[in-house]
Amino acid sequence: MSAGPAPGSSQPADAVAGSGGAAPPVFRVRDLRKVYEMGEVQVHALRGVDLEILAGEMLVLLGPSGSGKSTLLNILGGLDLPTSGSVEYGERRLDGADEALLTRFRREHVGFVFQFYNLIPSLTARENVALVTEIARYPMRPEEALTMVRLQDRLDHFPSQLSGGEQQRVAIARAIAKRPQVLLCDEPTGALDVETGIVVLEALERVNRELGTATVVITHNAAIADFADRVLSMANGELVGERRNETRRPLSEIHW
Repeated sequence: MSAGPAPGSSQPADAVAGSGGAAPPVFRVRDLRKVYEMGEVQVHALRGVDLEILAGEMLVLLGPSGSGKSTLLNILGGLDLPTSGSVEYGERRLDGADEALLTRFRREHVGFVFQFYNLIPSLTARENVALVTEIARYPMRPEEALTMVRLQDRLDHFPSQLSGGEQQRVAIARAIAKRPQVLLCDEPTGALDVETGIVVLEALERVNRELGTATVVITHNAAIADFADRVLSMANGELVGERRNETRRPLSEIHW
């Protein structure tokens, strides 16, 4: 199953990553800064962040509320622009890009998963996912995406007929149906209990493993970090720590 074309290439992302041994960077971020003007007060949300995210990587971005995690994710996903610094996706510069380019970037290359599911109540799970497949260049069938998150038996259920964890998995299916090279997840288990949260993380892990999708999960929950390839810690708008997990801890052993 292909992960879709890599940036600037007609080859699937997994073929590009696998051809040279080490996976290439999907994102390169240099001296990234974001300042919000609030009246006469300047709020420094990001303070000189340097970062690379590799193809196929499972990355957890850890830190307390207000540390800059969501701001960084929004800039990576083309939802916001930095005040200064550079953001490269493959060979494309995203900092300073116009809205047309950012819209195309979001549509073709990035999947988003948020804490709240943002499903349309009047549409079934299949129909919610189909909203994305109708505009994507290389889409999965909605049934295929929902099967990847183990909801093949809930295709024609409405959001009100699904549990919170099932709704979040529909949101994941919707995000991956376009075959994005990058999946950006902002507190995807934040509104869920432990057992349900583990099921959602299992869905993200399967997508990362089987599609080769670079996956970034931001959270304030340190227990989640052990299932990642790499963990970055943020505080006060800066990256303050990094560690690599030699082996990813099985989700069945993670509790919080």
